This record gives sequence, C-alpha cells and structure tokens, in this order.
Amino acid sequence: MAQRTRRTVRDLRRSSRAAVLQHLYFDGPMSRPELGTATGLSSGSVSNVVTELVADDLVEEAGSVESDGGRPRALLRVNPGHGHLIGIDVGETRVRVAALDFTLAELARTERPLAANVYEVDQIVDHIRSGIDEVLATAGLGAEGLIGVGIGVPGVVEHDPVRGAIVHGQTIGWDAVPLETLLREAGSLPHSVPYVIDNGAKTLGRAEMWFGAGRGAHSAVAILFGSGVSACLFAEDAPQGRALEWGHLTVRVGGRQCRCGSSGCLEAYAGAEALVQRWQEVGGHPPEGVDQETRLTALLAAAAPDDGTRPDPVARALVRETAEYLGAGVAGLINLLQPDRVLIGGWAGLQFGARHLDEVRAHAVAYSLSHPASKVTVELGRLGPDAVTVGAASLPLSDFLSRGGRGSAPARETVLPAWRTALEDRIKN
Repeated sequence: MAQRTRRTVRDLRRSSRAAVLQHLYFDGPMSRPELGTATGLSSGSVSNVVTELVADDLVEEAGSVESDGGRPRALLRVNPGHGHLIGIDVGETRVRVAALDFTLAELARTERPLAANVYEVDQIVDHIRSGIDEVLATAGLGAEGLIGVGIGVPGVVEHDPVRGAIVHGQTIGWDAVPLETLLREAGSLPHSVPYVIDNGAKTLGRAEMWFGAGRGAHSAVAILFGSGVSACLFAEDAPQGRALEWGHLTVRVGGRQCRCGSSGCLEAYAGAEALVQRWQEVGGHPPEGVDQETRLTALLAAAAPDDGTRPDPVARALVRETAEYLGAGVAGLINLLQPDRVLIGGWAGLQFGARHLDEVRAHAVAYSLSHPASKVTVELGRLGPDAVTVGAASLPLSDFLSRGGRGSAPARETVLPAWRTALEDRIKN
C-alpha cells in the first residue's frame, strides 16, 4: 500500500517562501502582483511572504514602476549583501577560490598553481583551507553570514551518509578520497557551514544554465574542456545536472594511452594535456618552464598566427584533427541525448573555441544524424574561465533558496518521526 505524503503548515510556508525568493533571484526585480502571477500564490500570501523576507533582510525594495491607473508599484529584489558564498574550482592546473556575494558577484579571489601531474590530496586540502581564509580576509568577511562553500572537482563524486562527499578521480590518482571529511578536519569554519562538493563539469554547467548560454534551454550538455574533457547533461529528468565521463568515450580502438589507464579515449586526443604532448611528439616545440595554458596558447598561435605569418603546417594539421575529434565526440552527445544546446567551456575550450568553433560545429553536424543535428546549437559558454567557481558557489546557494532562505540543513540531517513533526507544527502554529 502506497504511503501518503503529508505536507505540514511549515512545509507549505517554506514552499511559498522558496517560490517567491527563487523568482526574485532569477527574474527580479518584480512587483508583488507579478510575484502572484509567477508563483500562483494569492495576493495575501505574497504580501505575508514578502514581509517575512524583508524582515529577514533577504529582500529589499528596488524602486517602483507605474501601474495602470493606480499608484506606482514597488519593485522588490534580493538583497546582495544578505550573505556570502565561496566557490572553489579544483582544476588540474590550479585551485581557484573566490568569495562572492548573495547574487554571486565576486568580492575576492585567489589562485594556487599546481605542479604538473601532481595532485597530492593533502596539498589540495591545504590550498582550499588557506584559500578560504585568504579570500574571507581580503573581502573583510567572516564565517558569520557564510551561506556555504561549493567545490567543483575532477572525477566522480559520491555522497556517503557518514563521511560526506567521496571523490573518485581516476585521472588524477584519487581513489575514494573523503574530501569533505578532510576539509572539516583541516578547516577553521564552523560545522554549521555546509561544504557542497560535485563534479567540475556539473558546476560549470549549472552556472551556464543559471546565468549564461544555457539559460532558457529545455535540455543542454555542458562540456568542460581543460587538461582533460568531461561533460554534464541538464534535462527535465536531470534538472540539477548529471555528470558524464564523456572524455573516456572510446574514439579509436587500440589508440593512444589515456591518463585513466585505458586506450583510445577522447581525452587522449582532445584534452589540452594530450594535445600539447601530441604536438611535441610530431616535432613541435612547446615552450618550456611555463604552465599548460601558455603551452596550449603557443600551439594555437603556431597553427593560426595572428601576425599574418604562415602557419606551422604540423601544428595546423594537429589542431584540425583535434577539431574533428571534438566534433565527433559532440556528435555522440547529440545522437544519444538529443539536447537543445551543447555548450563548450573551460579554459582550453574557450581558447580553442575562439579560433576553431566553426570547425567543431561542422564536424559535429557531419557525424550526427540529421534530425537531432537540426535541432541543436553548439556554442561557447558565456561566463568565461570563472564559470566553475560561480557554479560551485551555486551549489550551497541552490539549497539555501530551496529552503526559502531559512539556512542549510546539517550535513547529515536526522529525519524526525512524523508524530514529532506534527506535534512541533501544532505548538508553533
């Protein structure tokens, strides 16, 4: 026999607060009548909720707008100074930490470069801990008012009820790393501040879906093209995103060795690390003593010089081949998932796409079935290299908004028995 789900008065109140707060966050400023239309709440309910949110310093007035034949209507918006968040991008070349306000405007940032192919867990944890301390100090902020810390990482993230987020990063040598527990043990933040950890492509995609090139799409695939390549699907049945290990799709049987230990993976041909290696293998001369981003820039410049000189034919052939591999990989996403949009981001994706997006598009169409290809657009992300940090910060923010701004639940929340919840509701109401 199916159990009936009983919604309490507290649940309904929280749902109403969440609906109003989310519409103001994403579509504001809005007037009270507009909020009523958008949320389906009565004018009385909207008025009560807005009064609560203003009293809680979550919402403020933002001017007024003329109405038809009546008094001007006050416009409402979320208060940028209500609280702050921290977004962290644990990339494969650096750890980037940013402090952001309630509307995800950046307040302070810092970066910690990583040595090539060195991803020591203790070092990453220390970079995160010291980076958090630094950006809070730079922005003149403390732990009070900190809504949460969001972190994007390479690899698969699982959530254990006891140890929190567990990271399986095969390409960086991480095997079931209890990152959340390690951060709790090493950090100075109160236990009430949540750490929310997820796949880096997923955080990039969330930022683009909220504020960038994915906004308004019914379904989209976000590609994170950096040292390696990965992707995330956003669709009706995956509104929060579903990470895809797209970079380890086999594109050539018996092909190049991949960092994951397999062979012939897309990442072994199209990831920035592999791309620079391939250039060196065919006689190219990547600059020494510089980071991976500078080495990729040198390759792209050799393939298509900006000064009008003739391109290096070896570099040009390699870049063209890479555009075809990427296009074929995108075609696989189009044929399998049939999204409205494919968004290419990440530091390498933005560099590569700025010069060669048309080639990638052409190959994607050539390798796709015509019907799904006719319904998709392939474009660059609009949020730049900071998309992962912004998306990471959106993880705790999303939870905060869904709770109507009441604050995040403890990391491992205890569910009270139904009789206890009902009793508490009767006492409070």
